[in-house]
Amino acid sequence: MAARLEDKVALVTGAGSIGPGWGNGKAAAVLFAREGAKVLAADLRLAAALETKRIIEGEGGVCEAVACDVSKAKEVAAMVEACMKAFGRIDVLHNNVGIVEVGGPVETSEESWDRVNDVNLKSMFLTCKHSLPHMERQGKGAIVNIASISGIRWTGVPYVSYSATKAAVIHFTRVVALQYARAGIRANSILPGLMNTPMVHASLVGAYGANAEEMVRKRDAQCPMGRMGDAWDVAHAALFLASDEAKYITGTELIVDGGLTVNCV
Repeated sequence: MAARLEDKVALVTGAGSIGPGWGNGKAAAVLFAREGAKVLAADLRLAAALETKRIIEGEGGVCEAVACDVSKAKEVAAMVEACMKAFGRIDVLHNNVGIVEVGGPVETSEESWDRVNDVNLKSMFLTCKHSLPHMERQGKGAIVNIASISGIRWTGVPYVSYSATKAAVIHFTRVVALQYARAGIRANSILPGLMNTPMVHASLVGAYGANAEEMVRKRDAQCPMGRMGDAWDVAHAALFLASDEAKYITGTELIVDGGLTVNCV
């Protein structure tokens, strides 16, 4: 089933990765391009977005790269304008940006709370705010937001700001889906479970140092399938929701966790 996004334009935020390997956004951007989409790859670090652009163009695809802090309204507006200028439309908005800071309500500083909310939640409000008018004029569009199983379950780690924002992303996506359903615009969220990506690995190294690999093994063992997922598992879910195969799916959540939430008690 090739060319599932033929003649579509995809704006992918968080389209780079913080280190070697494949993050969710990077994998999704490359997969979208392989399926025929023209891609606007946006990342906080321009170098990361340019790396994704080089991969896509090296495979014969079409990609433009921009730097964008998606928590800043002016930068998001400029990113959307860059996509419109380059490609003339936005068919898919795929929001991947997210950060984690550990702490409960007592341990978490107000500054940390605000930072996580700005990056994880405000960013999706801003990208939708500036992209939806273009989709509405087109009469169609698909929004795919990355949430987390942490938004629906206690996962054993007290990161209250992360969990709260991911729960908010889920319902934000539902509200957008219902408001814009008759405009031909769909909105869905993906809830990854324990994943092995450069961002996750970096956070484990930061928290556990030399014991990071042991934590990877423990996280693998937590999963019913015996291993964490990877960025391609999330990217393929995003491709399905972005494609016309999901043309009658909106306002829902696709859990990508190897059965972990079924096993949570």
